[in-house]
Amino acid sequence: MSSLAELQALIESKYGITPAQLDPQASMRGSGIDSLALVEFIFEVEERFAITLDANPDVDTLAELAGLIDAQRAEKGAEATKATAA
Repeated sequence: MSSLAELQALIESKYGITPAQLDPQASMRGSGIDSLALVEFIFEVEERFAITLDANPDVDTLAELAGLIDAQRAEKGAEATKATAA
């Protein structure tokens, strides 16, 4: 399951930007989220999803952010499966 919908809901609750107003492939900065707000948002995402993104300055779209979250979730799932099998 992609985290995109969860991110869209978080953006809407935090900034009042609806999913229809923010193309997942478009820059979040172009939607009224400045660089500082984006860094703060990434920190909040790290807390909410219990992951580490290292405040990656290259993350500019929701699709990129969702991809990073999904990759870390998959990695954690694989590690948990290995630990259970051992």
